[in-house]
Amino acid sequence: MTNFTKVILFTDTDGRARFREEPVALSEGSPQAMLSPLAPSSGYQLRHSPVGFRSQFHCTPKPQWVFILGGQMEIGLQGGVSRVFSPGDHFYSADLLPAGATFNAAVHGHWSRQVGPDSLVTLFLQG
Repeated sequence: MTNFTKVILFTDTDGRARFREEPVALSEGSPQAMLSPLAPSSGYQLRHSPVGFRSQFHCTPKPQWVFILGGQMEIGLQGGVSRVFSPGDHFYSADLLPAGATFNAAVHGHWSRQVGPDSLVTLFLQG
């Protein structure tokens, strides 16, 4: 593998959240341990969400990586599109409220929920 796939949750030009994927080159390290270039970060949070957790539509306050450590997390978008992330999965959450916009739950953001029999454990890494 010479690239890492970065799954990105972002705000499109119409103000709606969407998913896209982009490659991150693994251009450093060695053939046995290929690395991406070092990226800056400013802190992290761990979260435990019990079975049954579900949020309302919201926007990400600051761009951040989300890593699923335990359980499963579903992210839902306007229009019914959703994706389930399992332990070891990740995505980069950057669906910010557009500048000057007032939040409208019928247009902006995403919801998240715990799915399956296990509580959800996530790591949020700001960067």
